[in-house]
Amino acid sequence: MSNRTESYLVGLVGDGVMPSLTPPMHEREGDVQGLRYLYRPIDLLELGLPGESVGQLLQSARSLGFNGLNITHPCKQLVLQHLDEVSPDALRLGAVNTVVIQDGRFVGHNTDFSGFAAALASGLPGARLDRVVQLGAGGAGSAVAYALLSAGVRHLDLVDMDAARGAARAEELAGFFPDSTVTARTTAELPQLMPLADGLVHCTPVGMAAHPGVPLDLGLLESRHWVADIVYRPIDTELVRSARAKGCEVLDGGRMAVGQAADAFRIFTGLEPDPDRMRSHFLELVAAEEVAA
Repeated sequence: MSNRTESYLVGLVGDGVMPSLTPPMHEREGDVQGLRYLYRPIDLLELGLPGESVGQLLQSARSLGFNGLNITHPCKQLVLQHLDEVSPDALRLGAVNTVVIQDGRFVGHNTDFSGFAAALASGLPGARLDRVVQLGAGGAGSAVAYALLSAGVRHLDLVDMDAARGAARAEELAGFFPDSTVTARTTAELPQLMPLADGLVHCTPVGMAAHPGVPLDLGLLESRHWVADIVYRPIDTELVRSARAKGCEVLDGGRMAVGQAADAFRIFTGLEPDPDRMRSHFLELVAAEEVAA
């Protein structure tokens, strides 16, 4: 049984969160479920606050009767020291993006990893997961790598521009998943790696509106590969379009965005969201943005 309160008040804390599509996604799902659900962006840049103020904002949210907060850059690591409890997966990842306020306590979760896991399962059912190449091992990248290994990837080749970060991430993940092989690689190795891979996952900013382009030589893609991107502005990145044109099965970045929002909605309300309904609303929001642009 869900504990239906009269209403839900939720917020999103981070730098530059005013344009985020997460608040309207949550609010629409709340509307459809007959809830009073209000979701406010709390933009650190607009407020002139540093990431370190996240602890104070949590206290304020509790005092003001918030049910929870989503947490994004630059606070996903900074928030950890202010929590009373952290889910095991979020603890392993060293990052929290969802904090529920229950009985005055702060409980942290990570729906970046669970959101990508849900996206992979629903968007690429039956995808071969023996060997996967992942580009990018930053914050989102580490959550995605964790989700891939949780989903059963046997060999993960982790390619990061920052060799030290890639090596550290690979070693850490290998410790969590002793039955899988996680190896730090360089972009120069991609011509050798892609012929061995079942799929490619892209977790860098390349392809975003502000960083157009593709993250690898498209000649390395074969129709047998599946390709997942986590960039969703635009939904059809050049990588997604090119992979589709080659006949690859494709997972666009909107799937992860919807997956993590759906999981956060469930954590905040105890109610089951409809991910397909949330995805169609998300696609409407993105289309409206592109028309406006």
